[in-house]
Amino acid sequence: MLDDYVVIDAVTHAYNFHPSNYAVAKDARLVADLSYFMARNPPDRRYALPDEVYRSDWSSADVANLLFHESETDFAVMHALPISAFHDGLVSVAKAAEAVERWPNRFIGAYAAVDPMTGPQALLELERQADLLKPHGLKLYPNSWATGSVELWRMDDPKLVYPLYEKAMELGIRHIAVHKAVPIGSVPVKDSYNPSDIEGAAAAFPDLTFEIVHGGMAFLDETAWLLSRFDNIYVNMEIQNIILERRPRAFAEILLGLARIGGKRMFRRMFWGSGTTLYHPRPALEAFRAFEFPEDLLADAGLFASIPQLTDADKRGILGGNYARMHGVDLEKAKAAVVGDEFWREPGAELPEPYSTISSAKAVDDWRSERV
Repeated sequence: MLDDYVVIDAVTHAYNFHPSNYAVAKDARLVADLSYFMARNPPDRRYALPDEVYRSDWSSADVANLLFHESETDFAVMHALPISAFHDGLVSVAKAAEAVERWPNRFIGAYAAVDPMTGPQALLELERQADLLKPHGLKLYPNSWATGSVELWRMDDPKLVYPLYEKAMELGIRHIAVHKAVPIGSVPVKDSYNPSDIEGAAAAFPDLTFEIVHGGMAFLDETAWLLSRFDNIYVNMEIQNIILERRPRAFAEILLGLARIGGKRMFRRMFWGSGTTLYHPRPALEAFRAFEFPEDLLADAGLFASIPQLTDADKRGILGGNYARMHGVDLEKAKAAVVGDEFWREPGAELPEPYSTISSAKAVDDWRSERV
């Protein structure tokens, strides 16, 4: 644990960025380029990776080692991805299934992933994944290549996507996560990356919760108003971890912006996500443990009332408690289940060097040696 914090990483990925996985070469390459751009120049060079290692087919074991051997992450959730610009969706369902089957006490859940543009096939695929993964939720993306060209869709489309929500509820899935704010490739953004289309879905399906993944990275005001108005809308903070490590003031502006309308209670509807293997999970966790809002930003924060300094309780909620409450995870039981497992580390024990426990450790070490 990070001191005595319990850390649940709400979104992790065993990416396959290898060029052989590109189904729509231009857009897949741009996604890989953007991801590597975000990860490649860390302040601490121990967290840098060579291009050929980054653009590889990451295994579930690599993700597990990064999270549980090399960082203070206690538990994680694996998201499969339905991005059909990649042959396997970028993160295959099989990898998510392997993670929860092989390390069920560490990967405490997975999210299913389907493409609504595939129509009835999406409903059948959701049934298959529900049986295979027993998922915590369903992950969606706002654009698709399923028809042979880039198509956009909206979360409030009653004909296209409401049947998917109904099927999810029928299968016992109560949580819908949707990628927003960060465009995938050279696609038209229009309004599909704006989270405002979630309000219709949240109103029509009050028994579902909706996660805005990357909430606040763009459309900050729209996201803040949604949080303040709908108790069943949450923010998944994936990619904010990278901003925190490199631009802590910008990170503070995002968090304060998300709480601008609804105030401090909005921190109860945010939860930590690293996107590992997008980037190493360790440095941002350590940065968040010490993080405080700059006082000059607090002076003007909040539209209707002031926002106080982030507290220890707020951090505990963001790092694990909020996700646990949302998904009914018993943290005491979960902590007891991992004592003495293959990732167990005695309190005070040193963490391994970054990327020293993954399958490409030698390639990383050789690359570092060449750069000295």
